[in-house]
Amino acid sequence: MAIFFMFGKYTPDALKEISASRTKQAVDVINNLGGEVNAMHILMGEYDLLFCVNLPGIEEAIKASVELTRLTGITFNTCPAIAVEIFDRMAKK
Repeated sequence: MAIFFMFGKYTPDALKEISASRTKQAVDVINNLGGEVNAMHILMGEYDLLFCVNLPGIEEAIKASVELTRLTGITFNTCPAIAVEIFDRMAKK
């Protein structure tokens, strides 16, 4: 499984439809792609929302981004991530 951070930006229409039901549907999208949601947070600043998810790979991450935008109207910027410990091993000379 790979870790992805999905940064979301609400559109005016997406704001009108905020609900616990839609949040559950969003989690279901991730689960149906073979992944799991580790955390979901509301942000202040450039982005409004952050999902930290595990997904099998990049193809599922792209599908998740597209499906969530279709479902919610929220636009997502999806970024792969690795743990700092893994990076430290990779960067070791």
